[in-house]
Amino acid sequence: MEIAPGIHRLGTGMVNVYLLEEPGGITIVDAGLPGYWSDLQRELAAMGRSLEDVRAVVLTHAHDDHIGFAERIRAERGTPIHLHEADAALARGEAKQKNEGGGSVKPIPLLKFLLFGLRKGGLGIKRIAEVSTFGDGATLDVPGTPRVIHVPGHTAGSAALHVPSRDAILVGDALVTLNVMSGSTGPQSFPNFNADNHQARESLRRLDDVEASLVLPGHGQPWTGGLAEALRLVRATPV
Repeated sequence: MEIAPGIHRLGTGMVNVYLLEEPGGITIVDAGLPGYWSDLQRELAAMGRSLEDVRAVVLTHAHDDHIGFAERIRAERGTPIHLHEADAALARGEAKQKNEGGGSVKPIPLLKFLLFGLRKGGLGIKRIAEVSTFGDGATLDVPGTPRVIHVPGHTAGSAALHVPSRDAILVGDALVTLNVMSGSTGPQSFPNFNADNHQARESLRRLDDVEASLVLPGHGQPWTGGLAEALRLVRATPV
């Protein structure tokens, strides 16, 4: 579905994948779960596009629910997969995911998330054989030309992608508007899966000078109240 001019989303908010559309092609931001592969092709068809129009996949980080179909599109289509250099080993399966833990967990939201993951092929995640890496501050030469802002804490290589041409920022799980473990909604941190909770909160300072009306998280609905207000609400919420 189109959620803003030139920005489409796969999924209903449990796990988000975004498509940045330009005349010259499409950038996919995050790759969800393996079962999103068919969703991707349906959305592209609805846009009058196809897999041939996909120029790149850019990952905000390398957790399983963000790399789902990345290896498939790389292996079958030759599509390059880009992510921050600090998450490259995690993406390739050479390092294990770290999880400091914390945050509320409620049975019903947890069950919904687990069932969703099973339906979408969450047990069949493939690591990514080859990745292209970027560093903090890079402006990527892909459709949408997102600028990278390194926000470590959720993972070592977590990155937000600022797209000034769309007045938008894609924040991955640096902040979310749905905690899939507790069911709570609205801008908040995501301590349940952070590698370093303190660092994740501190990294939000790197977004303080960024102007964006539309905030697009890895989990939950788009936030249209502006990045500054989203950050204020995150900071007002206890970890």
